Amino acid sequence: MEYKIADLTKEEAVYIGEKINEIVPREVDADEEEFVLKVENENGEIIGGCIAEAFEFHWSRILLETLWVDERYRHKGIGSMILREVERIAKEKGCRVVTLGTASFMARPFYEKHGYTVFTTLKKANGYISYSLVKYLDRDAPEYVPTDNSGARFRISYGNDDDAKVIENGIDTYSEDYEPEYESVGFYKKLADKDGKLIAGVVADVHKGDYGFVDALFTEAAFRRRGLGTALLREVEKFAKENGTSMILTYAGDWNVGFFAKNGYLLRGELKDVPKGRVCYELFKEL
Repeated sequence: MEYKIADLTKEEAVYIGEKINEIVPREVDADEEEFVLKVENENGEIIGGCIAEAFEFHWSRILLETLWVDERYRHKGIGSMILREVERIAKEKGCRVVTLGTASFMARPFYEKHGYTVFTTLKKANGYISYSLVKYLDRDAPEYVPTDNSGARFRISYGNDDDAKVIENGIDTYSEDYEPEYESVGFYKKLADKDGKLIAGVVADVHKGDYGFVDALFTEAAFRRRGLGTALLREVEKFAKENGTSMILTYAGDWNVGFFAKNGYLLRGELKDVPKGRVCYELFKEL
């Protein structure tokens, strides 16, 4: 049977996400839920905050996507206040784990003081190193108390989409001197039969000149073990090379890591007991 490569429709991309959700282990039935926290000064100005996502992949996990404190208010315990509130909310929601990312020019020592440990590292094209860190909330960890806790006088509360934009702009302004702006292009393709029906599909993003990331890769059960997933990976890698990218990253679990290993992907780091009793891997392949 012959196949042809074609663009994914939005409906097919949603379908792939739903099918993958059926396959991967889950700890909770709750939907993923994003929330925003903000800290305001006496004038109602946002001087810090974060964006986080609970139940990522339907696991008992919170992903802290962004944490920012205005440069004028740093070293006053505001970052610690935000982080403690994220952890409180995580426990309230029944989450066991908080994960986050940072870079060598940012706040790794800050997070380590709060009991976070590195589980992946990656040297970026700009020469800096990115880190993924984790904290298991059901394990004992020393409570870090900032030397200067004067920021505790400010109010922390839930924010909205407009507040999230302020926080995102704040972190972008801080990091722009270190992290160049990479153009991102999507790669949303499928292998289709003669009638155009999806047999296998891939969702990936490529940051020109930096790296690519495979977000989702799926093959219909009746067509597995025929090399279709491998064929789509090759298409992603080809597309990445054409856009000046020298590395592909992806996530895998102990249930599908063997497939990526056979295709030349190497271990970048592992997150044990996420989901509960399993292992989540971060993988890479140099092109």
